[in-house]
Amino acid sequence: MTEQRQEQRQEQGRGTAGGAAREEVARAWDELVATARRTVSEGLVVGTSGNVSVRVGDTVLVTPSGVAYDALGPADAVGVDLDGKRLFGTLSPTSELPMHLEIYRATGAGAVVHTHAVHATAVSTLVPELPAVHYMTGALGGPVRVAPYALYGTDELAAHMLHALRDRTACLLQNHGTVAYGDTLTQAYDRTAQLEWMCHVWLTARSVPGLTPSLLSPDQVSEAGRKLSTYGQREGGPSGA
Repeated sequence: MTEQRQEQRQEQGRGTAGGAAREEVARAWDELVATARRTVSEGLVVGTSGNVSVRVGDTVLVTPSGVAYDALGPADAVGVDLDGKRLFGTLSPTSELPMHLEIYRATGAGAVVHTHAVHATAVSTLVPELPAVHYMTGALGGPVRVAPYALYGTDELAAHMLHALRDRTACLLQNHGTVAYGDTLTQAYDRTAQLEWMCHVWLTARSVPGLTPSLLSPDQVSEAGRKLSTYGQREGGPSGA
């Protein structure tokens, strides 16, 4: 094979790899937009509040700042590196980018969802930690902590959040909302929805006059967490509950 032919094949290979990467980014962006729209349709955010991100290699795709999710299309994709440097896109990334990047740098997260869910935000104003009112607490690593208040979009808030996420996959932000992460957008979203549901359950139970909600012990939460780690379908056959 001539040297020229070898160079041509190498160039074609680079083009194919680049095309595959672009397709992966395009698919991830479509899933991100669908997830962001779901946060609105299922009442976890209002308007353009909240934000969603997904990691593709060393690229973080993130919702842009102040743009309605139903207006987003393929040409609106925004990508940054793990230091926040813009890689592509013309729109400004979400103001909460510091929170997303802190999670990616500190964990093996593949996706992050941040919302202003009503019941979760209400709980964040009442207690420093969501009481273990349901065994699904174990699915999030234990009782969900509340990160102290700091102005949105700041490094201070990101630092508070990361501390609250220690050994957890979700936390509450005081007077603000929720943050959850997972391996995939589906998992991050499901954890967000589960946290909102548990907050709703606790608020409902504690509102009954003269009665106090029963809570699970740390051992009960840990036991549930271990069982939930094998819940659902697994490759090679059925397992879990």
